[in-house]
Amino acid sequence: MPSVIELFPEAKKLTIKQGYLHGSKKATVRVRVKDDKAFLTIKSATLNFTRDEFEYEIPLVDAESMLLLCGQHVLEKYRYEILFEGKIWEVDQFIGKLNGLFIAEIELKSEDEAFVSPYWLGEEVSLDARFANSNLVLVESFTDLNL
Repeated sequence: MPSVIELFPEAKKLTIKQGYLHGSKKATVRVRVKDDKAFLTIKSATLNFTRDEFEYEIPLVDAESMLLLCGQHVLEKYRYEILFEGKIWEVDQFIGKLNGLFIAEIELKSEDEAFVSPYWLGEEVSLDARFANSNLVLVESFTDLNL
C-alpha cells in the first residue's frame, strides 16, 4: 500500500524543527521553527485528550538561538496537512534520528466532536506517553521505541 504521503500529493508540506526548553508534569515549553516562522509554545499536561496551549510568534533569529539551548534534544519533521472528510489531519513524518516514524493527529473543538477515522490511520497512540513530542525528543533513535 502506498504511504499516506503518496496518497495525498496535494497536501501542504511544512518543515518543522523543534526543541523543548522545559518539561515537567504540569507543562512543557517548546520552541519551534515552522518553515520561515518561529513560535514559543507553553502546553499544560494532557487530561484525557485535552490540554491548554498558549502559542506566541517570536523572531526567527531568537528561535534559532533557543534551539541551540536544547542541544541534542531537537526533533525534525515534515508536516503534511491532509483534508479528509471535512477535517484537517496533520501527519508528521519524522526525519533525522526518528526517520521512519509517522504520527497523525487531528485538532477537535471538543473531545466528543465526531470525525471519520481515515482508512490509512494506524494504531491510536494519543494516550501513549512514548509518542508525545516532549518524550520523543529524548529518544536516541527510531529503534529505541521498540515498536
